[in-house]
Amino acid sequence: MTIAIALTAGTIVLLIFISAFFSGSETALTAASRARMHALEQDGSTRAALVSRLMENPENLIGAILLGNNLVNILASALATSLFLSLFGEAGVVYATLAMTALVLVFGEVMPKTYAITNPERAALIIAPVIRVAVALFGPVTNAVQMIVRFFFRIFGPNIAEGAAVLSAHEEIRGAIDLHHKEGGVVKHDRDMLGGVLDLMALEVEDVMIHRTGMNTINADDTPQEIVSQVLSSAYTRLPLWQNEPENIVGVLHAKTLLQAVHDTEGNLSKLDPLAIATPPWFVPDTTSLRAQLNAFLKRKEHFALVVDEYGEVQGLVTLEDILEEIVGEITDEHDELETGMRPLGDGSVQVDGSVPTRDLNRAMDWDLPEDEATTVAGLVIHKSRTIPQPGQAFTFDGFRFEVLRRHRNKITALKVTELKR
Repeated sequence: MTIAIALTAGTIVLLIFISAFFSGSETALTAASRARMHALEQDGSTRAALVSRLMENPENLIGAILLGNNLVNILASALATSLFLSLFGEAGVVYATLAMTALVLVFGEVMPKTYAITNPERAALIIAPVIRVAVALFGPVTNAVQMIVRFFFRIFGPNIAEGAAVLSAHEEIRGAIDLHHKEGGVVKHDRDMLGGVLDLMALEVEDVMIHRTGMNTINADDTPQEIVSQVLSSAYTRLPLWQNEPENIVGVLHAKTLLQAVHDTEGNLSKLDPLAIATPPWFVPDTTSLRAQLNAFLKRKEHFALVVDEYGEVQGLVTLEDILEEIVGEITDEHDELETGMRPLGDGSVQVDGSVPTRDLNRAMDWDLPEDEATTVAGLVIHKSRTIPQPGQAFTFDGFRFEVLRRHRNKITALKVTELKR
């Protein structure tokens, strides 16, 4: 009798140990970094390659672990109940329930999962060979369970095949970046740069273009002397040329090309023909993604394009620098004006020009104003208020207060933005 009790107790302890192994394995293999495993695999680690293969089919992996874990837990509970019944009679059921709950919770769940979550990669590499055997052994059963689950989901719930990929790869990377930023591992500037790369696919050229009202253009019918003077006084090296009306862009004049032409004519500007040395304008749709436009710039070896809407009307211009600034932030040189259109005030609010992009304000202040409803701060206020407000009017939405300071005709030129305490 004593030997039987000892054997049963030993078996229960062994089963709890196996339960701890399965519980820790589940946590380790779900928490381990796939990027880290991939890097180790590239360095020649066979165990990392095994972990990567296991992660490729999470349904089979988790199914096998859960099946093994439940088998040992139920078997351990049954043996404990039998043991306590023989020792304490009918009350043994209560004692067995209490004892197994405590043992499984502490030693079979909390302890192994705590270790695994603090050392996921190390634990995953250790347990991978054994879990591979378990996945192969329980494979037919887990496949049958998955078929049953999918069948009932089709009848009573959502199609799990459609909702399986909740986060795209870009969203997972962005989430990891934001998490590391909150934990202090990634500084704000690096987070903004990495986020800017991810945003290239989501943003369109109209989100970063210089609007036609802010374009610096030259009338091609002006005298060569006037054109040279305008080019010299401009902060830009590429300037659109128009004829008859400002919307009729007929060429793009490069300052270096103009300088070469002036040199070739030996300073005789009367011989200068700006249209002859201008390059043909390149028009791109305003719905082009920044990633596609960046690739187009690189392919064509050009830095400048004019943006048109669906009717072919010029809406603005976009440059390679505009796209790069979405990644690295503002790029300035000795000819650029340093005015950013944002001036922090002493009370924590910010005075901004209406033309400042909402995205730039969010980056500068680490705010989360909506960026998909309008490009500029003024546009956001007009969109939310459904009107063109007068100076002195104030609006509160999305946790911010917007006070209109100045307006010129139908254009909001200055606002005061205050983040409300939550």
